[in-house]
Amino acid sequence: MNICLFSSDEIEKPLSVKDERGQHIVKILHKQAGDTFTAGIIGGKAGIAKISVIKDENIYFTFEPLSDGKPLYNLKMIIGFPRPIQLKRLLRDIAALGVKEVHLTGTELGEKSYMQSTLVEKGSAYKMLLDGTVQAGSTHVPELFLHKTLKECLAYLEDNANKGHSHHILRLALDNVNPKCSLQQAMKDLPCMECKTPCDEGKMVFAAIGSERGWTDKERALLEENGYIRSGMGQRIMRTETAATVAGSIILNTLGYLN
Repeated sequence: MNICLFSSDEIEKPLSVKDERGQHIVKILHKQAGDTFTAGIIGGKAGIAKISVIKDENIYFTFEPLSDGKPLYNLKMIIGFPRPIQLKRLLRDIAALGVKEVHLTGTELGEKSYMQSTLVEKGSAYKMLLDGTVQAGSTHVPELFLHKTLKECLAYLEDNANKGHSHHILRLALDNVNPKCSLQQAMKDLPCMECKTPCDEGKMVFAAIGSERGWTDKERALLEENGYIRSGMGQRIMRTETAATVAGSIILNTLGYLN
């Protein structure tokens, strides 16, 4: 736990030592009165919390905000719904990378039963995103969206593409079946990639990754019709969770965020 996250209401109240965060502070970090720990408000500032006293099974502390909490990067990932055990790892890892939005979608070759998972309803999906955010020492949790079909997903993204900002959008579809080019080449060849430094105002990437059986020809055509460049990451076939992490890393590095 690289940061203890609190809601805006919780940051003003004592923390129970029985809470998972309280357990970590007392039993793992061995903090006592007068000590400090890294803390932050979910969706807000990060800073330092100072323990004033531990009594009546509560940790009393004050919080001093110091930074923006590592805002999320301009990358939105479309991911074919994977099997639940993969989904947990996937959400945690791409949250740690700093992806802005995760759009889980049903696909033609995807197992339909995976979409019936109760991970989202029971809050497990959000917990994985929160775990990844804590791992990164950030306060900003990626947003999670669910779509029944790829067509529905793409339409939603386009409808909301330019609300409130004026990003130049790079649309990429990861595909290991006859891709037009490599992922790195696809990004390099795009005009808006001429600037090699991070530019929050100018660049947004939508990256689509299929479920474990990949895309159908119909879905490939749909992606191309919507401006997505089909690109690959070598000849090896990766699990959806691995492909998402590798692709996210390559994209963020090319955008200059990992420099």
